[in-house]
Amino acid sequence: MKAIRFHEYGDTDVLRYEDVAVPEPGAGQVRVRVAGTTFNGVDANIRAGNMQGPMPLTLPHIPGLDLAGIVDALGTDVDGLAVGDRVVGFLPFVVDGASADYVLAPAESLAPAPTSIPLADAAALPLVGLTAWQALFEHADLTSGQRMLVNGASGAVGSYAVQLARAVGARVIATGAASNEQHLLELGADEVIDYTTTDASSAVTEPLDVLLNLAPITPEQLSALAALVGDGGVVVNTTVWMPAPSDEARGVRGIDLYVRSDVQQLSELVSRVDRGELVVDVAERVALSDLASVHARAAAGTLSGKVVIVPDRQ
Repeated sequence: MKAIRFHEYGDTDVLRYEDVAVPEPGAGQVRVRVAGTTFNGVDANIRAGNMQGPMPLTLPHIPGLDLAGIVDALGTDVDGLAVGDRVVGFLPFVVDGASADYVLAPAESLAPAPTSIPLADAAALPLVGLTAWQALFEHADLTSGQRMLVNGASGAVGSYAVQLARAVGARVIATGAASNEQHLLELGADEVIDYTTTDASSAVTEPLDVLLNLAPITPEQLSALAALVGDGGVVVNTTVWMPAPSDEARGVRGIDLYVRSDVQQLSELVSRVDRGELVVDVAERVALSDLASVHARAAAGTLSGKVVIVPDRQ
């Protein structure tokens, strides 16, 4: 089969498109014929060697944390799945990923794929959808009537966060460029602040119940936004290089979010997609053999929206 691998950590030129043996599933595993995976920002950090502490890899390594595909073979001790099932999943960080024709996945990490969108596009749901869900409902305990600021709402996690927050009845303030304003309003934002012209820390005039920061801002900027959170509120931050600020005196909790696989949550997200309650945004589809160019565009800051990676055979 074909796969993208890196044999050493480094820049985008370490990514190689090469022939690799088709893996055989072991106990509790299934082999999936990949229909799509995605690029996530953490993929670049893993490839560069910035995550070796929390995510030790055996090289060479195949990236690709998101998976959408068709079950091709079953290992032993697998229940509830059959060859031919269409599935989605969020793969473990430290094993070979889905940037290949076939991938092994823990059976317990897979959920039935949405039926209302193309199978490859479903790969744009697991990691970022779970990040949004866990931020809002596990860590922030978001409920109807609360005020929430989604900083960095134009990204993949942000689009899901806006939709999920609106669905629960929260008032959603989103930051995004002017070019994304209409789309964010359509997804459910009540107000959009153009971060290119306006400082959100001065534009928000009423206390927030929840701040979700998804943007690569400075610690000073994050502290200024956190000051907008009212007594007893929550700051959830996904930028791993700086901690979420807390304020014990006011009862403001700071949460550093590290997403995890959760098949029940993923199944709920899939159900919402199929009920038409959750839009899966795909900016573009790129052939697996061109994955290095996606990493390069991300490094240059020219990558926009969620990119689905599809095997060249499709």
